[in-house]
Amino acid sequence: MAKHNDDGRAAENLAAQHLTRQGLVVVERNWRARGGELDLVCRDGATLVFVEVRLRANAAYGGALESIGATKRRRLISAAEQYLTQYPAHQCRFDVVLLDGVEGRRIEWIRDAFDAD
Repeated sequence: MAKHNDDGRAAENLAAQHLTRQGLVVVERNWRARGGELDLVCRDGATLVFVEVRLRANAAYGGALESIGATKRRRLISAAEQYLTQYPAHQCRFDVVLLDGVEGRRIEWIRDAFDAD
């Protein structure tokens, strides 16, 4: 299990570095809420961005984006709602950063990956 956690942490670090290079500011990492966790919470200007980081070491099991099903989206939305009760924001969105392999050979940033509706 430790290897999985190390890989996840490495993936989140790569994603945070990538987003920072794109001008976002990371304000939280691994923010825990009842029933869910937000990998990264960032600011993109006036917009609060909830970022899900997905790592796929093997594409045989499908793409990382496909792994964010309806249940995972509900958990992310619930965690974001809880975050917003503590830290209100006028604008927010859900982004996804997809990494192929822990080395981050390919990083794909999907802005507005899904809505809270």
